[in-house]
Amino acid sequence: MTTTNVKLAVIYYSSNGTNYQLAQWAAEGGREAGAEVKILKVAETAPQSVVDGQPSWKAHLEATKNVPTATIEDLEWADAIIFSMPTRFGNLPAQLKQFLDTTGGLWAQGKTVNKVVSAMTSATNPNAGQEQTILQLYTSMYHWGAIVAAPGFTDQAVFTAGGNPYGTSVTVGQDGKIKEDARGAAAHQANRTVSIAKALKIGLNNN
Repeated sequence: MTTTNVKLAVIYYSSNGTNYQLAQWAAEGGREAGAEVKILKVAETAPQSVVDGQPSWKAHLEATKNVPTATIEDLEWADAIIFSMPTRFGNLPAQLKQFLDTTGGLWAQGKTVNKVVSAMTSATNPNAGQEQTILQLYTSMYHWGAIVAAPGFTDQAVFTAGGNPYGTSVTVGQDGKIKEDARGAAAHQANRTVSIAKALKIGLNNN
């Protein structure tokens, strides 16, 4: 690391747009904190027949077709990473898990060590595994040797968004809209992640 300019990858999976929105808010916060930011999606692995059977899912994929797909090279590039994903039975969506499962080579080279990582999630109700999903993601990050930058209760925006100290999490109504005012929380979480990554880079540069 030769510079204190932080490179932030905001990597999301979204079938209906909620986590794409969270990713955009996080990207705003990252840029406000002075980071170079990429918004990236993980590849869709669901069968096309399944996607075609749900109009909102199909429409979201079409609307975001120009968003770049995350690669191993993007992970290597990034100093900090924010993941955003819906909960799937209290766990990561398979699409994101598959992407993480391709990172063994990067991990084996020691290139995941000291990445500063944070996570966000969504569900249709507040007791649908939101905290557990974030913690499942963090378990993989501990194996990476990453530095987890949870937001904790470090800003009023965390309370406004529902008070999840592990990462911004939101509930989505039947109309597909986010119920909480989570924009500030996502931006604060990104700002905190970038700040920690910058402090780490300065510290490592001075070693």
